[in-house]
Amino acid sequence: MKLKTVYEIADELAPFSLSREYCAKFSHFDNSGVIADSGEEVLGVLFALDLSRKAAEEAKRIGANCIFTHHPAIYAPLSALSETKCPGLLLCLRAGISVLSAHLNLDAAKGGIDERLMQGLGGKEPLFVMDELTGGGYGRVFEIAPTPAEEFAAGAEETFQSKRIVLYGNRTVRRVASFCGAGLDERALSFALEKGADTVVSSDGKHHLLAAARERGLNVLLLTHYAAEFYGFRTFYETMKERLEVPCSLFADEDLL
Repeated sequence: MKLKTVYEIADELAPFSLSREYCAKFSHFDNSGVIADSGEEVLGVLFALDLSRKAAEEAKRIGANCIFTHHPAIYAPLSALSETKCPGLLLCLRAGISVLSAHLNLDAAKGGIDERLMQGLGGKEPLFVMDELTGGGYGRVFEIAPTPAEEFAAGAEETFQSKRIVLYGNRTVRRVASFCGAGLDERALSFALEKGADTVVSSDGKHHLLAAARERGLNVLLLTHYAAEFYGFRTFYETMKERLEVPCSLFADEDLL
């Protein structure tokens, strides 16, 4: 199988055009697509949220010569490669392992990581989408049956298989604003308040935003970045595995869940 074929199948599920549209419309930066091409036929694919050294070593161990990541293996421009900056990528280059990444497009796609986060929290359809795109979007406000805050947090802990969860507040949860990854910023908080949310769910919360949310009476539930995104990434892997004609495997970094 050609690397181009892997890209094309991923593009059907999470169009890379979503990333380009997101960057153009909301002034973001992304680097989704083919990161490294060994030029070899793809014999097996390892799916991993990050291109870590551990993921690269696992690919070598199982004989997968392609790694498909969510977070781009190269994000910011690089002037040089070194073991300290990108050990996983260097290992892949030495071993002839191609690397493909789907970031903002997989966040925003229909059935993508942001939508799966909402569903994992009990939402079915969004009432509002913060960043609407052609056939997708990011940041959702949705309703669930009234649930005590601690029960809501316990359900998230079970669903996302992570014990590193922090809950601020004790309001009954009825209307939730969720943002996968590092989505809790000033604009997201304003969106949540404007749309009447009583609870915000995201990752990587900064102190001043937590304080602002609590000052305005919002619950805040913080998942690890990894757990919040691995949930939807696992679903994407299951779908890709059915489409690809080579052995596929999913790598989970338990240290980050």
